Formats: sequence, C-alpha cells, structure tokens
Amino acid sequence: MNLFSISQLSQFSGIKPHTIRIWEKRYNALTPTRSTGNTRYYDNSQLRRLLNIVSLSECGYKLTDICAMTDKKLFALVDEINKNASPNESADYFVSQLIGAGMGFNEEYFEKIFSHCLIRFGLKDNYVRVIYPMLLRIGIMWSTDHLGAAHEHFISNLLRQKLFTAINSLPPPTSSADNWLLFLPENEFHEIGLLLANYLIRLSGRKVIYLGTNVPFQSITSAVEQIKPDNLLLFMVHNDVPENLKNYFNQLVKIFNGQIYLAANEKLTTQFKSNKKIHLLQNISVLEQRLFVV
Repeated sequence: MNLFSISQLSQFSGIKPHTIRIWEKRYNALTPTRSTGNTRYYDNSQLRRLLNIVSLSECGYKLTDICAMTDKKLFALVDEINKNASPNESADYFVSQLIGAGMGFNEEYFEKIFSHCLIRFGLKDNYVRVIYPMLLRIGIMWSTDHLGAAHEHFISNLLRQKLFTAINSLPPPTSSADNWLLFLPENEFHEIGLLLANYLIRLSGRKVIYLGTNVPFQSITSAVEQIKPDNLLLFMVHNDVPENLKNYFNQLVKIFNGQIYLAANEKLTTQFKSNKKIHLLQNISVLEQRLFVV
C-alpha cells in the first residue's frame, strides 16, 4: 500500500484527522496529494514524516520547530534521540518508530528500535508498554483491511521471531507449576497476542502447552484428555453468528472443567459476559493481574 487517506494516517499515528489538518494548515507539517475529487492522499514518505513528528513531539520538541524541518533533518534528530534516550523515554515514541520501520520494510531500523526498547524497559515491560500498544494501533488497520498484506506479514513475522526468542530464553518451569493450554480455534490465524500470552505465562513460572493457530476442536479435546491442563486460554478475532459461538463454548465447557480465559474483540466479548465459567481478558493488564498479583 503506497497511498493513505487522512483517516488511515490517524489510525497509524494516533493523531485525530482534525489535528492533522490543523498541523498541515498551521505548520505545513505534511503536503498531501489530492484526487480529482479533491480528497487528500498521503504516500509512505508522508506517513513516515508524520510518525517522526509525533515521536519528536512526544519527546518535548515544539511543533513549530519540527514541522519546519526537512525529512532528512527529522531522521537525523530521531536517530540522535535513539542513541541518547533516557530510560524513562515515552513508550509512545517507540510505538510510532516501530510502525514507521514496518511501513518502510526497514528490518534494520526495526531491530534497532526494538533493541533500544529492550534496554530501556526490559523484556516484560517492552511487550506490555510498547509491543502490545503497537498491535492495538495496527490492529485497527488490519481489521478494516486498510493495511497491506505485505506490511502485515512483515511486521508480524518480525514480532513472532522476537517473541519466540524471548520465550526460549526463559528458564523451564518447576514440575509443580500449574499448566496452561494455549490455542487459536479453527480459522483463527492472528498469533501475536497468543505468543505474548505464552511469554507472560512462562515468565510467571507456569507451564505452557502451546498448540498454535487454526486448531480443530477434536485436537483440543484430545489435548485436554491427555494433558489435563489447569487453564485454557484462547484468542478469537473473527466474528461469527451468536449461535455458533454459543455452541462452541458450550462444547468447550463440557470437555474442560478448569478455568477458561478468552481474549476477543469487543463485539465478541459482550456475548460472554454472563458466562461465569469464562474469564474475559479485555486487555493485557487483566492477564498480568491474574499471573503476577497475589
């Protein structure tokens, strides 16, 4: 994807369209092209410029100063901040920079920013404070089909590599630790959230049996019978008719008597609020509280 509407820029940057228009008019922050119908459109360089402006404003720079800078000067200033940023640097800054690197297919810069985040926030806080908010921001674009498939795969695979590395670096759990069975149901393929949950559960000292994506119900039944896990955790992104969802979870409750944790979009979670056997994970903090707060 090479062209973006102002609403898409807003979703990537976290800046409201009205504010972007003000920045254009007042500070000449961006120079959009226009269609024959006079609709604003922005290319990759304009998106990256906006993300850099947002990053620098988060660091305390005045809009009047940074909006007047050339792209080259903005890049240089951002690079300098990366080298000298304090441990308390805003996580929002890094979110914008990682998105910018992903949109530019710049793996080297993505690695650089990711490494800075690890140093400043540590493993757990990096995923909670930086990666998870980034997923929320780009998830809006994924769900509305405004993010190119190539960008999605590029960013997702980089994050998958990082999460697997982090998971593999953790010490093995004790033999007495309770175990969690993690999976995505059939036709569910967005794995990053499940991998993040895998990391946090392993970090808390518990066991994880990770089945991955697109798991048939019969396979879940077999795994439950053999492993006898203490907890199930699953993510659901795609919408389905209420009857199908109700039937799925009725079957799940029949084969498993332990705790079931569900992370899903807001529309889906409203359908399970009355089911006392299913614990809804509205955000990562809910899982953290379950794992780390005694």
